[in-house]
Amino acid sequence: MSDLAAEVVDLQKHYDLGTIVVKALRGVTIRFPHGDFVAIMGSSGSGKSTLLNLLGALDRPTLGDYIIGGQNVAQMDDDELSAIRNELIGFIFQSYNLIPQYTVLENVEVPLHYRTGYPPINSEDRDRINYLAELVGLGDRMDHRPFQLSGGQQQRVAIARALVNDPQIILADEPTGNLDSATEEEIMQVLLKLNEEGRTIVMVTHESNVAKLAKRQIYMKDGIVAGEGVFPGAGG
Repeated sequence: MSDLAAEVVDLQKHYDLGTIVVKALRGVTIRFPHGDFVAIMGSSGSGKSTLLNLLGALDRPTLGDYIIGGQNVAQMDDDELSAIRNELIGFIFQSYNLIPQYTVLENVEVPLHYRTGYPPINSEDRDRINYLAELVGLGDRMDHRPFQLSGGQQQRVAIARALVNDPQIILADEPTGNLDSATEEEIMQVLLKLNEEGRTIVMVTHESNVAKLAKRQIYMKDGIVAGEGVFPGAGG
């Protein structure tokens, strides 16, 4: 098995707006070893959100390669991209993206319904859901709905959901952006624990105090990697 969870090579993304072509990414090469924890920073328009979308197989690059699980995402059709998203990638969003009418248990199990071949949820799956709920400290909240939970608890549900298919890489988009400072610290401790257990995490953030907790920091500017391991005044 490769020592890399994922890598992007000369990744470019262009948007044709008719009269002009916007080059959101202009040749990004990054390697993500297994067990990595990377914080991606940069001001608005730097390309960090575009990069996260490509890493999440939500879009295809214009040029370059994205390798995950030994497969080149750049060459995949829509069905293949969907399978990659469900099987190899876990998503954590700033706004949690929970289904309001679902319980904690039902929200965590959502990705299981979209597995290749649509196998029914079995007892092993239930055991995993219960394990993950305990892991994020929500074992006693399984029948609660999002409106009955705090922001931090809702983000914990989102983390458990991101893990339910045992993904190769976790993508976190401003995971503490909607949280107060105390809850922010709690969520970062959960992510750090997951990373210590070997999970690969790529996190976009504009908060340097959050970014510095990662193993390394990548700063983007004008669609390229402008620096690594430094904080040259990142903005929102």
